Amino acid sequence: MLYIFLSICCSIIVSVMLKLAKRYEIDIYQAIVWNYSTAILLSWLILRPHIGNIAHGPVFSYALLGLLLPAIFIILGVSIKFSGIVRTDVAQRMSLLIPVVAAFLIFGEKETFLKFIGIFLGFVAIVCTIPWQKSGPRNPINANAWVYLLVVFAGFGVIDVLFKQIAASTVVNYNSSLFFVFILSFIFSLIGLVYQVLTKKMRFSWLHIPIGWVLGIANFGNILFYLKAHKELANRPSMVFSAMNIGVIVLGTLTGLIIFKEKLSLVNKAGIVIAVIAVIIMAKS
Repeated sequence: MLYIFLSICCSIIVSVMLKLAKRYEIDIYQAIVWNYSTAILLSWLILRPHIGNIAHGPVFSYALLGLLLPAIFIILGVSIKFSGIVRTDVAQRMSLLIPVVAAFLIFGEKETFLKFIGIFLGFVAIVCTIPWQKSGPRNPINANAWVYLLVVFAGFGVIDVLFKQIAASTVVNYNSSLFFVFILSFIFSLIGLVYQVLTKKMRFSWLHIPIGWVLGIANFGNILFYLKAHKELANRPSMVFSAMNIGVIVLGTLTGLIIFKEKLSLVNKAGIVIAVIAVIIMAKS
């Protein structure tokens, strides 16, 4: 359970850093670029990848992940900025509905009534947590906040499906695939950074490099401890799955409400409860 707790804490740290970005005038894009340089180094030192046969792996999935990871990471930061940690964490965690549906459509898994109920409740939770109410002086909400939440939901869902595809590869092990995906994410995001600096759309700042490294440590820690939890509790994957997702939703909610004083409507609060129930049902099924 220690690994699950550490993974949850790392996930919340990432959300808090993205939340504080605007307050301290941090460019989220630049921080995310250098975050992947840390992920590359840590995965090389800790995961010990073997990249000799990487060309025989699912290269198309690698390329898509290399583009999607930094892109959705940026949208995650924007969503936290406009919708808050609570709603964004729920949207991110409910993205697990997409790989569950894909399991039926792509991977040939059998559908069960319990899973159908879990999927239905998950979508209800997403609808409930979207900030439908109009913004006011005490509760400013960006008009496009719901769009960012839906992109976070869909984006992380697609990323989950792609990661399941590379995990199913019998040619390249998962650690090596993850390392290569981090390299591609860094290359693609760095190209975007160089382009924006050269075209004067962005001003480069050396300060964002160490900030990105700290973000990268937390981001990689989330992945590392989650993988370790699955290895430690290999016979109880549903426990890891449910504890991780429920833990992030609950701790993220407490962080948003207590530290950042985020405002939630009664419908939003109901959505959080429904999200927890949906995770439990899908874990049990």
